[in-house]
Amino acid sequence: MGTPPKYQKDFMKYGVDVNDTVSFEPTGFHTVDIPPKGGKPLALFSATGQKVTGIVDAAGAPFWFNGQDQLGFTPALLKSAFGKKVTYTGKKRVESGAPLAAKPKPVKVKFSKTGTFKYYCDIHPGMTGTVKVLKKDAKVPSSKEDQKALKSQVAVDLSRAKSLANTKPPANTIYAGASAKGGLEYFGMLPQTITVPSGTTLRTQLSPGSYDVHTVTFGPGDPVREPSSYLGQIAASFEGPAPDPRAAYPSEVPNITGVLSPALHGNGFWNSGVMDASSKTRVPGSNSITFNTPGAYSFYCLIHPFMHGTVIVT
Repeated sequence: MGTPPKYQKDFMKYGVDVNDTVSFEPTGFHTVDIPPKGGKPLALFSATGQKVTGIVDAAGAPFWFNGQDQLGFTPALLKSAFGKKVTYTGKKRVESGAPLAAKPKPVKVKFSKTGTFKYYCDIHPGMTGTVKVLKKDAKVPSSKEDQKALKSQVAVDLSRAKSLANTKPPANTIYAGASAKGGLEYFGMLPQTITVPSGTTLRTQLSPGSYDVHTVTFGPGDPVREPSSYLGQIAASFEGPAPDPRAAYPSEVPNITGVLSPALHGNGFWNSGVMDASSKTRVPGSNSITFNTPGAYSFYCLIHPFMHGTVIVT
């Protein structure tokens, strides 16, 4: 589940006999979600049943999303099955939950029915794999054959990954990350530095084909080096069951292009909101911001704060 320590890769395909058990071992912050045959993975975020109230900006003005649904991590992802043994029949979902323990043990899944079953990471739904369950005593790949297949897959993916950092977005566009076939993702802002004349509107979005989850966020503070700063405190909310609404929702009313200056929301705050590929998410998949005031503006992904960039306005 995630990057095998030896190969730095994600999933591989398995062939197993009916009633065999597959051990899913997390090597990063990933889940394994095996939905009923033909089903879809769970959404990372969902409504908590509560409404957002009392959230104001640095100038004391209420944000537009007061009264909207409070978004939190889907509850099933907070219930851990790591260290347990479960049975998958093809009719009922098997969900590991997020690996919240310091050193989570593998979740062991016994497959009691023959068939081909697809599994996902709910946090990174571009990560998928397939378990083919054959009749008892049918020939399945040996461990040696699995390792050979894995080595080949790693070689292909490394070749694809090397080009991702050179991805060029369209004009006046910031990509939060870059993606390639097979669920590969580059965790960086593209371009990392962009220089534009005053009056330019920039579009923020995921790269085409991306399955990851990111924000593009401007404001005071470096979430990594200054955890107590305005952006640092908002970013830290992703470590709890429900992210700060200022992180989850766009800072501006949907379909309204904000104008960024050091005075926006009292401190230069602007947020794209959580952008992902899920149709279940209630926030836009892209956003736009206009720059009318010369200066240098740093931006970050609040979910992955090491992703950062700078807009220089002349």
